[in-house]
Parts: sequence; C-alpha cells; structure tokens
Amino acid sequence: MTTSGSSTTAYAASQGLSAAVEEYSDGSVSIDARPSNGTDANVARLDREESDIAYIQNWTAERLRQGEAPFDDLGYDPVQVFHLYNLPWIFATANADWTSVTDIESDSRVVPTPRGSGTAPALEHGLSFAVDGYERVSVGYGELGGAFSEGRIDSAAITILNGDIEPGWVQEMKGSVDLRLLGWPDDAVESMREDPGLLIQDVDMTSFEGYDYTPDTIPSITFAYNFISRHDLDYDAVYALLETLYENRENLSEYNALLGYHEEPEYWVSDMYEGIPFHPAAADFYQEIGVWKDEFERYEE
Repeated sequence: MTTSGSSTTAYAASQGLSAAVEEYSDGSVSIDARPSNGTDANVARLDREESDIAYIQNWTAERLRQGEAPFDDLGYDPVQVFHLYNLPWIFATANADWTSVTDIESDSRVVPTPRGSGTAPALEHGLSFAVDGYERVSVGYGELGGAFSEGRIDSAAITILNGDIEPGWVQEMKGSVDLRLLGWPDDAVESMREDPGLLIQDVDMTSFEGYDYTPDTIPSITFAYNFISRHDLDYDAVYALLETLYENRENLSEYNALLGYHEEPEYWVSDMYEGIPFHPAAADFYQEIGVWKDEFERYEE
C-alpha cells in the first residue's frame, strides 16, 4: 500500500490500516504500508507492480480517465477500492485588508502549495478563474508562518482535513501571524463547479477560532483521496481487506485518529470518482453492506 511521503498524515493513516489488518486478519490478507512520492508516482508504481493498492486524488483521476500523459500507456485498468479522506484547500493571507482571492494582484507572492506537490496544478488552475496573474513562489508548509511574518509572501493555500481537522502547521501559523482566510467571487465558484477536473466543496468555518478574518462558509478546491488498484488484483485479497477493516471499523481510530471517520458505512464510498469503475470485490462488498449507489460502475473484463 502506498500513499505519500513518510512524514505525511496519509502515510501515518496507511500505517494504521496496516496495524489494524495485522491485528484482526485471519491471515488471508496483510498490508505493507510504504511511503511514496505522491499520487502520480502511485499510478506508475501500480503499473510496475511495485504496489498493489495506492491512493490518488480526483485531479489525477480525471487525467487517468482522459488518458492524458503520462497515463496514456498504462498496462492495467485502474479500479476503485475505498475512500480515505478529503483535503479542502483555502487561500490564506496575513495582509490586513484582504478578504477575497480577487485581492491577489500581478505582483502578489502566492504559494499554491509547494512547487512539485500533487495539489499545486489544480490549485493554480482554480486560481485562474478569479485571478489574472501573480508571482508564484514555493515555501514549505512548516515555513509559511515565518514567510508571512517576514513579509516574504502575500498568500498561501492551507488545508482543513475533511473540513474538520486543522493540521499542526496551520495551528502553529495561526499562533504566529494574524491569519485571514479568503473567499471567492460567485462567478468564479460557479465556473469551477462546472470544471470536471475540480471538486468544489463548502467548508463551514463557524466552529474554528483564532483567525483574524474568515467568511462563515468558504468554497474550497477539494481533493478526494481514494485507494485504487490494478483491475487484476486478486478478488479474494480485496474482499478480505475490506471485510477485515469494515468489521472492525469501530476500533480503527485506535490505530490512527483519521480512521475514525470509517466508522460510518457510507464514508467508505464518499466522493468516489466518476468514470473509474470499482474493483469487482469492492463492488460486491459494498452491495452486501448496503452502500452501493446506482451511479457506481463495476469493472468488467
């Protein structure tokens, strides 16, 4: 199983999944959680059969569905297995008079996540619906607070996992600068919602404290992270994996707090990708537990 880098929330969650399967499996399935360079790398690792199951996000999924390079010559068909989490991204600033992304101007220094991250292209694309231009700079997540304090950047993207959990680096940043969250103009939001490569979800900010300014609700460019596999991954292995985790879902949060969301049956199939079918074992399993939806597609040879 591959997700992302060894210091990420996703990798920690995969380690939790691995530990849970080791604890509860009858020996028919196991998970070896390994770090990865991200979603594009995961698609390639599946192709080289260096991974059996890996997570991607909806921006990558749309490129897969369209057969865009570098995904235009894969030796397998990607199929969906289960949902991990959503990461909605919101643009923030320490500039005292800013309230909207439209305050970004051509000389504004903006960090739509560090350069090279899997989320950056979609965030840059989303900004193009509301902003004519800006100076694109790259700063690591843990260094954003200092960059704001020193006046080296004007805006940066932050995330709130599943719209509920602020990462530690966001909490630390709130403690070091007067952080303001930026809204979007209605016409840009409408256009982004129509874009097949973007998932736009509203984040309710009314329960969060410590921001100098935030709208009550912020439309966010959201990444839905789902596990996929090769179409030919063993049926019994996939079924055993899902059955083991699902039957012990009330205990998963003991292995990683993020996995507590999986206690709800419907969460396993949240925000699945249109145009990418389910592994046959996953399709059968979800039909049996009553969460299969009419719009889902089962993979057929």
